[in-house]
Amino acid sequence: MKLLDETRDLIKECTMELGLPETVYDLLHDPRKMLCANIPVRMDNGKIKTFRGYKAQHNNALGPYKGGIRFHPDVTFDEVKALSMWMSLKCAVIGVPFGGGKGGVVVAPETLSKGELERLARNYIRATADILGPRVDIPAPDVGTNPQVMGWMVDEYNNIVGKHEPGVITGKPIPLGGSEGRLQATSRGIAYVVQEACKVKGYDFNGLKIVIQGFGNVGGNSALLLHEMGATIIGVSDVYGGLYDPNGLNIPEIMEYLKEHKTIADYPKAEKISNQELLALECDCLIPAAMENQLTAENAPNIKAKMIIEAANGPTTKDAEKIIIDKGILLCPDVLANAGGVAVSYFEWVQNNYYYAWTEEEVNKRLKEKMVKAFYSVYNFGTERNIPLRKAAYMLAVKRISDAMSLKGWF
Repeated sequence: MKLLDETRDLIKECTMELGLPETVYDLLHDPRKMLCANIPVRMDNGKIKTFRGYKAQHNNALGPYKGGIRFHPDVTFDEVKALSMWMSLKCAVIGVPFGGGKGGVVVAPETLSKGELERLARNYIRATADILGPRVDIPAPDVGTNPQVMGWMVDEYNNIVGKHEPGVITGKPIPLGGSEGRLQATSRGIAYVVQEACKVKGYDFNGLKIVIQGFGNVGGNSALLLHEMGATIIGVSDVYGGLYDPNGLNIPEIMEYLKEHKTIADYPKAEKISNQELLALECDCLIPAAMENQLTAENAPNIKAKMIIEAANGPTTKDAEKIIIDKGILLCPDVLANAGGVAVSYFEWVQNNYYYAWTEEEVNKRLKEKMVKAFYSVYNFGTERNIPLRKAAYMLAVKRISDAMSLKGWF
C-alpha cells in the first residue's frame, strides 16, 4: 500500500500546486479499470494449478493504455495499480501518445518449465483479451517476462481475434514484428540521460565514475553501453553480491562471465562487496537498476554519489529522497530516466501499424531526440520553479494529462 499511497500523495500535491480542479485528482488517484483473474494452467505433471493475475488501466486521455506485464512472486494488485499510474506519467513526460496500464501474475517464472511458462502466458492473454487491442491496451515485457513471452502472447491474441495484429504487443522478437533497438532501449535512454545530466552539472562524461545496482537486462546493458561510450564503471551488483574496482571494471568480460555462471558475484578479477557497500561507494553517478525501495532513510545518509539516475521503478523511498535532495545530489526520477523502453515501444507500435521496418540506427536516433527533449523539459520546468526533478516530472505529466482530459470534456 505504501507505494500506491506515495504515488497518490505526489499526484495530489501536483494538482494542488498547479491549481487544477479537484476533479483532476479524482480522475487520476485510481485506475479507470481494474481486473483480477484466476488463471488455470495445466502443469507438466498433468495437474491444474491456478495463478492470480492482475490488469490495471489507469488513464487513456493521451492514447491507448500502455504498460508491461510482470511475472513475479511479490506482485500485488496495489503494486500493479501504482505502476499503471507511473506509466501514465512516464508516457506524458516522454511525449508519446499513450496512457498508463500495467499487468502482473503472482509467479516465480524460474520455477516453471518452458511449456508451463508458455501456457501461463497464453492463458493470461485469454483472461484479458477483451480489454486489449492495438488501439486499446498495448502490453510489453516487464520483470520476469521477455520477448519470447511476448511472442506467445501476441500469437494467442491473434488466434483469439482471428487476424494478424502485431501492434497489440510490443517488445516482441524481431521476426514477429519487434523493433530493432528495443532490447537495449531502456538502458540506452538511461545513458543519454546520464550524458545530459553531466552537461547541466558541468561534469566530464569521459571517465565518469559510475556505480550500478542491478545487473539484469537494464542494469547490465546500461553498464555495457556507458562503458562503450567512455564512462568508467567502478561498481556493479546483482542479487547475490557486488563487484568493485576503483580503476574500472571490464564490463564486456563480466557480461560474458554472467552468461556462463548466471551471476556476477563470483567474478574473480574484482573486489567483492555487499549491495549496501555498493550503494555507499564514492562515485560521480549511482544508477539503481534493481527493484523498488532500494534507497531508504537508513542508507541514504551513506550515499556519496554526485547524482543518481533511477533506472528501476521506484528505487528511492520518499524519506530517502528528502535526505538525498538535502545533500545537494541531483536525482533524475524513474518516470524520465527509464522511459527509453516505452519510447521504443511506441516506435515499434508505429512500425507495426504502418508496416515499417526501421534500422537500429534510425531507432536510436529517434530515441535520443525523445530522451534529450524530455530531459530538458523536466530540468527547465524544475529549475524555473526551484523544485526537485521528480516533482517537476510529475507536475509536467499531470498538467499534460489534465490538459488532454479537459479538451476531451472529462471535467
